[in-house]
Amino acid sequence: MTLLSRANVHDPGSFSNRMRSRRFAIFDALVRTLPRPVRILDVGGTNEFWERRGWAGRDDVLITTVNLQAEPKAHANVDPRKGNATAMPEYGDRSFDIVFSNSVIEHLFTWEAQERMASEVRRIARAYWVQTPNFWFPIEPHFLFPAWHWMPEDLRVALIRRRKFGWTEPIRDPVRAREVIREIRLLTGAEMRRLFPAATIMPERFGGLVKSWVAHHGFGAGTP
Repeated sequence: MTLLSRANVHDPGSFSNRMRSRRFAIFDALVRTLPRPVRILDVGGTNEFWERRGWAGRDDVLITTVNLQAEPKAHANVDPRKGNATAMPEYGDRSFDIVFSNSVIEHLFTWEAQERMASEVRRIARAYWVQTPNFWFPIEPHFLFPAWHWMPEDLRVALIRRRKFGWTEPIRDPVRAREVIREIRLLTGAEMRRLFPAATIMPERFGGLVKSWVAHHGFGAGTP
């Protein structure tokens, strides 16, 4: 099995989906501590994600997804909206029971943008769950190449202009290639603690190494 097939989130049997399912079981247990209906703002979420988790169509969970371009509405309890993760003034303070985000905050180019998203999550949420890959895990999860994110930027730009990495086809234009490289800024555990100082920072391990981080907060005492 190739790294690409292992990381395919659209394949229910892939390694990536098994990891997501294991992680989501922890989230599900946390959500069970909250009164119903539960209002969730999913920053960067999709219809497909909630379909795969079996939450689409439920009447005890109301989900709003936010993306730069809104998806078509497909389920009564999932409301796709257009928005920007770094500025969501349309949502009031503590207006959602949960703000949820899966592998989004690393796509914001800069630390400053990540700080703005984290600030919005903390402002809007009564409780939150934010997951992101770990900078110190040796396989970069977007380009699926060992130590990719530790290489000099100019080298990565030169490589991506010549061949495919992960799901990214070769990008001949140097300006666009650099933009694609700069989009991904993986976070360390220390940086997650700075972004979410009140949260529990939960490591997700694979092969003894931390593959990703989850910051969660507000689900009540005694939760994982």
